[in-house]
Amino acid sequence: MSNLEELFGKLAVCPLEQIDKYVADGKKVIGCAPVYAPEELVYASGMIPMAIWGAEGEVTLAKEYFPAFYVSIILRLLDLGLEGKLDKMSGMILPGLSDGLKGLSQNWKRAVKNVPALYIGYGQNRKIEAGIVYNARQYEKLKVQLEEIAGKKIEDAQIEEAIVLYNKHRKAMQAFSDLAAKHLNTVTPSLRAKVMSSACLMDKAEHLKIVEAINAELSAMPEEKFDGKKIVTTGLLANSPEILKIFEEFKLGIVADNINHESGQFDYLVDEATGNPIKALSKWISDIEGSTLLYDPEKLRGQIIIDKAKKYDADGVVYLLSKFSDSDEFDYPIIRKQLEEAGYMHILVEVDQQMTNFEQAKTALQTFADMI
Repeated sequence: MSNLEELFGKLAVCPLEQIDKYVADGKKVIGCAPVYAPEELVYASGMIPMAIWGAEGEVTLAKEYFPAFYVSIILRLLDLGLEGKLDKMSGMILPGLSDGLKGLSQNWKRAVKNVPALYIGYGQNRKIEAGIVYNARQYEKLKVQLEEIAGKKIEDAQIEEAIVLYNKHRKAMQAFSDLAAKHLNTVTPSLRAKVMSSACLMDKAEHLKIVEAINAELSAMPEEKFDGKKIVTTGLLANSPEILKIFEEFKLGIVADNINHESGQFDYLVDEATGNPIKALSKWISDIEGSTLLYDPEKLRGQIIIDKAKKYDADGVVYLLSKFSDSDEFDYPIIRKQLEEAGYMHILVEVDQQMTNFEQAKTALQTFADMI
C-alpha cells in the first residue's frame, strides 16, 4: 500500500463511529446542521463540532414531521435524530438559513428529546454593520449555551486559537483542491469527496495533519496528463457514491467546485487577531460569496463558477441540484444564463439522498461527457 492510499484510508470515517470514538475518549460532541455554523466556538469550548448533512437512505420517521417535498438532507438528518442515532451528541446547532432549515429547527426542538437544539437565527442582511453586529449577538447567545453544556467559560483567547487552527485547515484544503486538479488520475472524484466529507467529521487538528501529508505527497508528484474531461461542480452536496462512480466511469475529473459542503466551507478565511473573535466569526458570514443559502443581490454565484472554470481550464459545469431545495432551484435559471453567455456547456443533474436508481443520471452524464 502506498503512502497516499494509507492516508486516504484514514479518512474513510463513518459519522456514527466518529461520535462513539470521541465520546469514548471523554469528549462531548456538538452536531452542526447545514450550512454554516461557528465551529470555532465549539472547538474553543473543548468539545468536538461535527457537521451532519443527512445520510444516504430512505426517509423513515421524518415523514411524520415534514411533507414529502422537502430536501432529503433535512429529512434524513431529522431521521437520524428521531432514530436515536445521534443521542450521544450533547447538542445540535441548527442554523436558520432557509425555510426548510427553520422548519427543521422547530421539529428538532419538539421531537428529538435527547439532543438539545441550539438555534441560530441568522440575519440575512449580513454585509451591513448592523447585520454583522446582529449575527455576532446570535453567536454570543450560542456561546452561553455551549458554556453551559461544556461546564466551562469560553475565553476570547481560546476562540482566537480555534480561528487560527481552522484557518490553517482551510488553507490546507484550498491547497489540496488545487493539487487534486493537477492529479486527476490519482485523486478520483470519490477520493476527492472523501477528503471533503471527512473534514466535517473529524477533529480539525487531526484532519489537518492528514491533509497536509496528502498535500506533501501530491506536491512531490509530477503533474498528470488527464485524458478525460475537466468539470466544475456546483450545488449543496456532491458526495453520492453512485454519482461519483458515474463521474469516474465517463472520465469526468473534478478540477474545482462551488459546493456548499466542500469549498463553501474553506474558500474564505476568518479575520485573525481582531480583538473581537466572535465578531470576526460573524464577519466571515458577511465575506462569503457564491452561496445559495446567503443573501446575494448581485447574483455573484454564476460568475464565481465561471471564474473557477477559467482558472482550471474546465470543459464544462455539472449542476448537482438537491431535489426540492428551493434555494438551489431558484439559482439555476440565473446561473444557466450566465454559463451560456460565457460559453460553458453545463448539465443539471437532480440528486437525492433517497435515490436508488441512477440510470437517468448516468445517461445524462454519459451524453454530457461525449458532448464537451
